[in-house]
Parts: sequence; structure tokens; C-alpha cells
Amino acid sequence: MGKVDAESGSALWENLRTLFYALLIAGGVRSFAFEPFHIPSESMLPTLLVGDYLFVSKYAYGYSRYSLPLSPPVMNGRVLESAPERGDVAVFRYPGDTSVDYIKRVIGLPGDKVQMKDGELWLNGQKVQRRRIADFEERDRFGNVIKRARQFEETMPGPNGRSYHTLDLRDRTDGDDTPLFEVPAGHYFVMGDNRDNSQDSRFQVVSGGVGFLPAENLVGRANIRWISVDGSASLLQPWTWFGALRFNRMFTSIH
Repeated sequence: MGKVDAESGSALWENLRTLFYALLIAGGVRSFAFEPFHIPSESMLPTLLVGDYLFVSKYAYGYSRYSLPLSPPVMNGRVLESAPERGDVAVFRYPGDTSVDYIKRVIGLPGDKVQMKDGELWLNGQKVQRRRIADFEERDRFGNVIKRARQFEETMPGPNGRSYHTLDLRDRTDGDDTPLFEVPAGHYFVMGDNRDNSQDSRFQVVSGGVGFLPAENLVGRANIRWISVDGSASLLQPWTWFGALRFNRMFTSIH
């Protein structure tokens, strides 16, 4: 009996040690390499739909306290910092409540001057190139159009300027005309692609917006969409899961 008990104890210890190492590796990957993120709102339509699940590269911008589980105050600023580029889709901690993750597009870098005039984006005194394209249409699983909106292709300035799509739901909204913002050092200006349905840097934190985003709050860059579900499935009805998948959005890059 003693030998059996010893062998059982040894096997249990080996299993626990294996589990510990697995958790350690998973925690390391989540902290320093990739973190999963899901889209809960429509602020980034048409780029990201509610029900998209993403992988965010943590190493893209370096690391801060918000790179670590529970965000322990073990460092100030960023380590191995790399600046975002205009047009990046970034995940960050909301300045008004750093327990909450937000996702927006980086529009302005430190020193940039940003303004919205009549629904159009101006950057450093020049209007950002914008052209009307086919309306955005969101359809249900049966092919019925459930959402339609004016859609534009916007292109950042410069020879390698990033192009992406934005929505304009209606005219003369609060974010269509803004003061001139000058992005301070150590901060970024972010906006949602769904311009009339996004609380972002156009609005101050006290009014529910993001304000200027501190570099420390950056979590990572959204790189790839690995799964997407349309919300029609029920957790208690497994036979509905397959039909809820948006296969055309799975394993696609985010631009």
C-alpha cells in the first residue's frame, strides 16, 4: 500500500506541476505576446462588427503596467516602447476607468493638430482624403439588410498612408464639428470608424469620451480576427452555434 500511495502522490505532483507550467506559459503569452479581445459595441463599424473576436499583439507598442494581469503598479510609462502609426487599430485602457478596455483607430500622434469640420477629418491643416463608396450593409443570417449607412474610404496622408472605411450615419452630430486639438507629448488621438456613434478623443473623459489617450494606457494593436458570431446562437442550444458563425470574417486581418 505504501508503494501505491507513493506512486499516486508522485503522479499527482507531476500533474500539478504540469498544470502550473501550462498556466505560467499561458499567462506569459497573454501578458507579453497576444491577448484575445471581443467587440461589444458598434463604435468601430464597418471595420469591426459586434461579435468579432480578435487577437491583439501586446508587443507591438511595448509594455506598461496594463500589459500585465490585474495591472499591478510595477512600472511607470512603457518598456521597449514603439509608437503606433496613424491608422492603427489599437486596444487601450479607458482613461476614465482603467479596468475597461476600449478599441479605436489611432488618428493623431504627439504634436499633430486634429479637427473635424462638417463631418470631415483635418490633420495638420490639411483635409484627409475621403471618397464615398458603396453603402455599408449589415445583413442577418437570412440575407436581409438590417443596417445601412453611408460609407467612405479615408486615407491617411503620406506615401504609405493607411486606407480604411468609415461610416457617416447622419449630418450635424456633436462630433462633426470640433475645436482644433493639438495632441500633447506622450498622448494619442483616437477615433471610432463609426464616426457618429463613438465616444472617443473628440470628447472629454468627464462627458464620457476618451480625451487625449496617454501612451501608458495602450494595450496592443489589433492584428487578426479569428472568429465572428452574429449573436443569433443560444448557449443552451448547441445546434444554433454553427449557423451563427460569420465564416467570411474568420481568420482575416484587420486594417
